[in-house]
Amino acid sequence: MSLPTYPPPRHIAGAPGPMGPDYDADVIILALDRAEDTVAAIASARAQAGLVKHVWIADQGSRPENLALLAEAVDGAADATLVQLDRNWGVAGGRNRATALGTGRCVFALDNDAEFAGPDTLAQAARALEAEPDIAAIACRILVFSTGADDLSSWGYPPGLLPRAAESFDAVTFVGAGHAIRRTDFVAAGGYDDALFFCWEEFDFALRAINLGRRIRYRGDIAVRHKVSGERRFAWSGTRWFHFVRNRIYIGMKYGASLPGLLPRFLAYQVKGARNGVLAQGLRAGPAALRLARAFRPSPAEALLYRLNPAARDYLARNDTAHRGGLPRRVRAEILAALPGAAAR
Repeated sequence: MSLPTYPPPRHIAGAPGPMGPDYDADVIILALDRAEDTVAAIASARAQAGLVKHVWIADQGSRPENLALLAEAVDGAADATLVQLDRNWGVAGGRNRATALGTGRCVFALDNDAEFAGPDTLAQAARALEAEPDIAAIACRILVFSTGADDLSSWGYPPGLLPRAAESFDAVTFVGAGHAIRRTDFVAAGGYDDALFFCWEEFDFALRAINLGRRIRYRGDIAVRHKVSGERRFAWSGTRWFHFVRNRIYIGMKYGASLPGLLPRFLAYQVKGARNGVLAQGLRAGPAALRLARAFRPSPAEALLYRLNPAARDYLARNDTAHRGGLPRRVRAEILAALPGAAAR
């Protein structure tokens, strides 16, 4: 596959681009206000040592005063560039456009409210990709910035693996707050699906990478620190729950799941939404997922990425299903996840 060609974004500050076409890593940071945290994330990225890197900050509509603070943070920088996209493309579309700006062999996405755990974290991630060519993405350990404890809301893996948070294991997804992707695999798998906007975009990408014979590797020794409490991350207001439900059902349909097969998951989400006062969001998500699925028209070559081959199914079974149990247990876990204090338990 190949990625789309995007119109050049508006250059705001910093270098016009990296020096030379071949270097170790790009760090991409999406910005939308929250300037103080974003400036700290930029500083953390620029302080990474032990490799040749370029830091890209893609603003998606910050207020003028916040954009000015971001510009000040990279003023005169040779290793960082601030651009402004034409609109808010969300996490999926924003990362696609930020990734397209560079040519580094590794692309590290850092949330704008996160920082690298140490000055060599980026180099560790880049080395991990270089050491094992069949790894498409490195999933970092996500720590609560203020305490250093695991950010429970950023644990995107089977709950039974949480005691292994400091270890390494193969996974079927990665967490957006901090992760590294091999650029060639990003292109081969087609990047992120812009239609997702926000939520589950990493899982969708990972499925395609796994279908290409790649692995996703969680590394508990490569960490970022996240400035959101692990117990209070999920905001039930706004449209977050809508995107959560819509995107997961849509992804299921993209990869061939039937509507009856997706019904238990959808009903479990409605129970969870009802308990948290956002039932209307979850109900709206069903028809919205159907609309996305009907609009999804991959080319014949692209369609092959959405037909999970036997090796990919075996990988998913070994590295996810085996840790979660059968369907009744998984549905029960979906419901329990909505209860107060469930993450802590």
